[in-house]
Amino acid sequence: MPERIFIDRPLPPGFDELFGPDWEVVGPDDAELPTCRAAIAGASPWPAERIATGAMLEVISRSGIGFDTVDLDAAAAQGVVVCNTPDAPSISTAEHTMSLLMAASKFTANNVARLRAGRQDFYAAHEGIELSGATIGVVGHGRIGSRVARMCAAMDMRVIVCDPYVEVVEHEQVDLDTILNESRVITMHTPLTDETRNLLDAAAFARMQDGVVIVNAARGGVIDTQALVDALDSGKVYAAGLDVTAPEPLDPAHTLLNRDNVVVTPHIASATDKGRVRMYSGAIENARQVLAGERPVDCVNPHVYEVLEGRSS
Repeated sequence: MPERIFIDRPLPPGFDELFGPDWEVVGPDDAELPTCRAAIAGASPWPAERIATGAMLEVISRSGIGFDTVDLDAAAAQGVVVCNTPDAPSISTAEHTMSLLMAASKFTANNVARLRAGRQDFYAAHEGIELSGATIGVVGHGRIGSRVARMCAAMDMRVIVCDPYVEVVEHEQVDLDTILNESRVITMHTPLTDETRNLLDAAAFARMQDGVVIVNAARGGVIDTQALVDALDSGKVYAAGLDVTAPEPLDPAHTLLNRDNVVVTPHIASATDKGRVRMYSGAIENARQVLAGERPVDCVNPHVYEVLEGRSS
């Protein structure tokens, strides 16, 4: 009999084939959750209350890299292993970061709007900036940030990197103050933690050079939204390209969605054809390993095994 596996958002067309005959896919209605030992988590919240409704749960497997939406301690206390797929979204997210960088710095959407409106002052009104030779500060040099850094170096940008947890050898490694002081472009590639929440706040924006371009395809919470709005109003920030926001999604009337110098996409950087296949395939494999009694490499709440070992002793 197939194993029931819960999904918290509808699958893209054809993706049910990835599960194969050994799985019966149910959801996203939470009424199905109590009947499942495994769940595939998208970006929806998994607080303690939701996890508790899955009395049979043994694994919550993220189809993505971030896990800040899952209460890891609550899951561990319940004996639920939480996994992610850290390699799967890297290529697609890095590519989308570059698209945000280009769209923001070249004012792509604004120019398209002018053309559609029938305006004729295209050349004189274009606000785009040249990136070759500009300094880009990459905050976070993990799987995605390191790829973005290489792409920017290939564009003849000066790349400086801030990441206190890795040793960067191919680019100039600096502290955050240097990033803020010297960068014409700043791109965020950090997870959302207590340390990184509102990392770019009003004080950080004040230390940046005038006319900086901000790109964020990491987590919305690493930037103080009101501080970003204020910096856009003052001209401190010249343009911004965002795939993530806080809150998320933004209200359609939010000021960030109604500015010529801001491009916002709805947290879809990783959702390419190949990227989604890698994420779901990895999440399914992680779930399979846990239910088979194996310990997955990409477990993000390893303290759960202390709970599980205590139960078996």
